[in-house]
Amino acid sequence: MGIYSMMRTSASGMAAQANRLGTVADNIANVNTTGYKRASTEFSSLILESGTAEYVSGGVESRIRHAVSEQGSFKFTTSSTDLAVKGDGFFVVSDSAGQPFLTRAGSFVRNADGDLVNAAGFKLMAYQLSGGTPSIVTNGTAGLEAVNIGSLALQASPSAAGELSLNLPATATVVAAANLPSANAATATYTGKTSLVAYDNVGAEVTLDIYTTRSAGGWEIAAFNHAAAGAGGGFPYTSGPLASTTLTFDATGHLATASPTSLSLTIPNGAAFTLDMTQTSQLATDYTVLNAVVDGNAPSGVQGVEISDDGLLSAVFQNGTRMAIYRIPLANVPSPDNLEALAGNVYRVGVEAGDINIGFAGSSGYGTVVASALEQSTVDLASELTTMIESERSYTANSKVFQTGAELMDVLVNLKR
Repeated sequence: MGIYSMMRTSASGMAAQANRLGTVADNIANVNTTGYKRASTEFSSLILESGTAEYVSGGVESRIRHAVSEQGSFKFTTSSTDLAVKGDGFFVVSDSAGQPFLTRAGSFVRNADGDLVNAAGFKLMAYQLSGGTPSIVTNGTAGLEAVNIGSLALQASPSAAGELSLNLPATATVVAAANLPSANAATATYTGKTSLVAYDNVGAEVTLDIYTTRSAGGWEIAAFNHAAAGAGGGFPYTSGPLASTTLTFDATGHLATASPTSLSLTIPNGAAFTLDMTQTSQLATDYTVLNAVVDGNAPSGVQGVEISDDGLLSAVFQNGTRMAIYRIPLANVPSPDNLEALAGNVYRVGVEAGDINIGFAGSSGYGTVVASALEQSTVDLASELTTMIESERSYTANSKVFQTGAELMDVLVNLKR
C-alpha cells in the first residue's frame, strides 16, 4: 500500500499544481481585462488514517478562489458611460435572456438598440425615473430595466415647477379692488410685472405675465397668458387670469405664517404648474426680482449623458438643460469572494455568497460610482510569473515522486520473474 499511496499522493500534488497553473494562466490572460479579479488556488491537506505499522500517505486538495472584494486601480477615459465602483458594490447587468448578474466591468457603450452594454454584451440595469422616485426592492432585482438612451433623440419637457423671489416695496400705494389686475379691466394698475417663459406639453413656449399689486388685504399675485394680452400687450386680456392669490407679510417684511407661499395654475396646453414664492419679501426698497427659474425645455436633441457619483443618469440636451432619466443602483452580498465567477467577467449569487442586497451608491454599505473611469484588473503580473515558476518546480518534484514510485512498482512486479 505504501508504494501505491505514494503514487496517488504525488498524482494529487500534480493535479493541484496544474490547477494553480490554470489560475495563473487565466490571470495573465486577463491582466488587461476591465474589472477582472485575480484568481488563486488555495491548498489543504488530505490526511488518511494510518496504523503504527504502515504509513498511508494522503494527498492535497485545491480550492479556487477569486479576490472579488479587492479594489482595482482606476483608468480614466473620455467616455461618460465608462463606469467604475469605488468601494463596495457591483453593477447589475443582464444577458439577452434577461437573467441578472453582478459585475465590476463598467465599459458600457450604446449598442444599435440604444442599450448600454459592456464589452461582454451584458446590459446595464437601472430604475427608470419617469414614474417618479423609484421604489427599491432591497433583496431582489424587481423593477430594474435595461438602460436605454436610444429613445432620447428628441424630447420636450413640460414645465411643472418654478421659483420667483421678489422684493415688494413696503411703501407702494394701495390699489382699489376694481383696478386690481385680477379684475382684468382697462384701468388695471399694478406695482410690478415679471414675465416668465414656460413650456407646454409639446415644448412650445408659453409666456406668463406675473403682476404684483398692493391691495387692501396684502399683495395680489396674478398670472396671465401673454398670448391673450390686449392691444399694446396689456389690459384688458382676452381671457381672465390663469390664477391669483394674495400674499401677506409680518412686521419684519417676511411672509406671514398664514400667508400662501406659492401660486398654482395650469399652463395652457400644458401641465399643472406651481410657482414657489417662499423667498419673497416686503422691504422699504424698489421692486426687485431676486430669482426667477422655471423648469421644462423646448424640443431639443440629446448631446450626451452625465452620471453622478450616486448613480443618477441625466440626459444633457443641446440647449443645456438636463433631465434625470435613470438611477443606477449597486448590489452587494455578505461574502463577495464567494460569488460564482462566470464567463464575461460576471458573477452569479450562490448560497455561499449570501443573499443579494440592492441600494443606491453613496448609502451605507455601498461605494460610489465613478464616471469616465474603468476599474483595472487586480492582477500583478510579476507575482503571477513568480507563482508560475513555483508551481512548475512543485509539479516537477511531484512528478519525480511519481516516477520513483513507478520504478519501485516495476521492481516489485519483477520479483516474481
